[in-house]
Amino acid sequence: MARIAVIGAGMGAMAAAARLAVAGHRVAVYERTETYGGAVRRLERDGFGFDTGPGLLTLPAVYRDLFIKTGKEPLESVVELVQVDPSSRHIFTDGTEVSLPNASRAGVVAALDEALGAGAGGRWGDFLIRAREAWDRTRRPLLEEPLWPNWQVLQREPYPAVPHKRLLRTRRACTLYEIGAWELRDPRLAALLYGHALAHGVDPGSAPASAAVLPYMEHAFGTWYVRGGMRELARAVYERCVQRKVEFHFGAEVTGVLEKDGRAAGLELSDGAVVEANTVVGTGPWRLRGLVPGRELYGAKEVLPDAEDLHPGRVVVCLALRGAREPDTVHRTVVYSPDPEGELDLFAHREMPDLTVRIDRPDDPALRPDADHESVVLTATVPCGLGYDWATSGVVEAVTDRMVSAAERAVPGLRERILWREVRTPVHTERETGATGGAVPPPSLAGGEGTLHPSNSTAVPGLFTAGGWSHPGGGLPHAGMSGSLVAGLIVEGPEFRGSQ
Repeated sequence: MARIAVIGAGMGAMAAAARLAVAGHRVAVYERTETYGGAVRRLERDGFGFDTGPGLLTLPAVYRDLFIKTGKEPLESVVELVQVDPSSRHIFTDGTEVSLPNASRAGVVAALDEALGAGAGGRWGDFLIRAREAWDRTRRPLLEEPLWPNWQVLQREPYPAVPHKRLLRTRRACTLYEIGAWELRDPRLAALLYGHALAHGVDPGSAPASAAVLPYMEHAFGTWYVRGGMRELARAVYERCVQRKVEFHFGAEVTGVLEKDGRAAGLELSDGAVVEANTVVGTGPWRLRGLVPGRELYGAKEVLPDAEDLHPGRVVVCLALRGAREPDTVHRTVVYSPDPEGELDLFAHREMPDLTVRIDRPDDPALRPDADHESVVLTATVPCGLGYDWATSGVVEAVTDRMVSAAERAVPGLRERILWREVRTPVHTERETGATGGAVPPPSLAGGEGTLHPSNSTAVPGLFTAGGWSHPGGGLPHAGMSGSLVAGLIVEGPEFRGSQ
């Protein structure tokens, strides 16, 4: 039985901890904040509850597998999963609206044809078929296996783009933007595509064509809500860890990783305490560099963005509303930016572009004081760097007002119903997760301009990383996968090839 020290209590770290404990190891988690879950947080006030992190779950099979592998109780015995239907409502710049059914390609095609005109649904459906091919090509090497030394194979673009003739030349889409312009050929379909990228923290202006897998995942596997709020999923994973005898130490800030004979041998805490361990699991490659000074953790050619602030963050507006939720209200509505082109390439703007706003209105009595009130969450993807001072109230108020104005296109009379509002910016994200600038990790993507996160193993024997900033990247499913990969590498050794 090895002693394993885990840095942080995010979803990926807890997924690794539970699996390692079941394998017979003694596991202890050291979390610098006072709670678990990483970015999966909840705001509670006056009887209202709000998810301030992810609002929906895709690929629930990842967490079903976690609970099956770590005990006899399945996931559905500890949380209630609800398949959201319709999956989402979309309000485009020209006022066109469409509600898309959950996990039904035929239903989505029919809805788009009816709302956007004959042929629109067919183009989106054909796109999903090509996206499925990209998914099939990358699913295992990108998501289910560790990032091996021959990771360069993932630089090949997996998306089978349609040939496009332009100025006597035949080209194929290499970016998400080109898919929208050349293959979808409708600004509303393009906005639908870019909106999926933004929801995952992917910059639509620079995303590779392989980002087509993001809408495919939603259409193929559905979107799910956890009754009581997504924080309930974090609670369930935490409690599973406790049941498997994982020790949690909150308010314990790690200041260094100890080494002995060239391998990780424990942790040093901010209060001077020393924790001995045979293996260490970290939660962020950039933070690990500061904890292991003077060591190269990854091969020089392997990495990959060198700072978290190269990625977008999120602004979350929590609205406590007077008045009952209408019975036919859709759980998620997306209101697209009045200037879709301005939202492309978030890092190119010195002024805040008009934003696409996601509105979550869960039909969940646990999140409201009574039937005469409603809790609503607005979310927008925003730049983290480039001089945006999210600690300045004027900046926050201006962005919040623009988000509320956008949401009024979907919820008429919204402002008059607001009892109070609380805002979470990248400043809060940085405080809660430690990510530089409050950035949100995107999922790993293949292709020449894709995003690959550092591997779960490092150049220091006995030191591994799990979580959104490690392979295979950000998002609830990907974080859960990272925990599985780390556990496999520790239990089975460096030849581990992923679960079959």
